[in-house]
Amino acid sequence: MEPTATAETPASPQPQSELILGASAKYFLTTAGRWANFLSIMGFIGTGFILLAVVFIGGVFEKIPALAMSGVGSNGFPIISVIVDVVRFVYVLIAVLNFFGAFYLNQFASKIKNGVLFNDSVLATGAFENLKSFLKLVGITVIVCISIDVLAFIAAIVAAAGLASVMH
Repeated sequence: MEPTATAETPASPQPQSELILGASAKYFLTTAGRWANFLSIMGFIGTGFILLAVVFIGGVFEKIPALAMSGVGSNGFPIISVIVDVVRFVYVLIAVLNFFGAFYLNQFASKIKNGVLFNDSVLATGAFENLKSFLKLVGITVIVCISIDVLAFIAAIVAAAGLASVMH
């Protein structure tokens, strides 16, 4: 008698619902986790330096006498203090973005290393969620920066056209 395929022994293998990683993929993920850990530490250090710059930036501008003397507007309102406040705000915004990027990378690094080490799919899934959040943050930041660049380019064209019309 010939063996036939029954409900117990399927003729073709069924697709698996879980992702199974080979040794190479686990090695690559562990290495990526190490690099992500390094980059997150550098990100946290960079955030600290940015916040130090926020603290000391006002003092630097105040020590420049030419700027301090010429920094008074028509109302007697010091323009230099407005510039310092805007620069501080931008630096704080950059520090916040940098912190969250480093945080997401750090979470990815620790979870992926433990997930691969202990063969834990829940930890690995959490790691990939943090990686997704990091990449989403970077993507949105890039879109915002490109938008600002486009607006600045348009403003420069409008300003140049206005200046050209005034000169003629």
